[in-house]
Amino acid sequence: MTTPSRLPEPYGQGSGANLADILERVLDKGVVIAGDIRINLLDIELLTVKLRLIVASVDKAKEMGIDWWESDPALSSRARRDELTRENAALRERVARLEELEPGRAPKEAP
Repeated sequence: MTTPSRLPEPYGQGSGANLADILERVLDKGVVIAGDIRINLLDIELLTVKLRLIVASVDKAKEMGIDWWESDPALSSRARRDELTRENAALRERVARLEELEPGRAPKEAP
């Protein structure tokens, strides 16, 4: 007489296909997990932590209007270049205004 095994069945080849199907569906449809943690003391808000997690493909995220990574300098080299260009222009303008205020100084030639 044999007794049924209490151990789970080992993962077979079928489970890989199921996992791929699940991942494809999640990336196609997207999953949103949201939550807030607030710590108050006598009706004074001391700390608020907002957690947002979205799992979706890039195409699906863009379709939903989510593209913040394109303008974040920490994540996009193009955004980093744009930020440096704006900062450089602002500094050049500031230097030009300061040079105008200094009497007797000839303006520098642009390179």
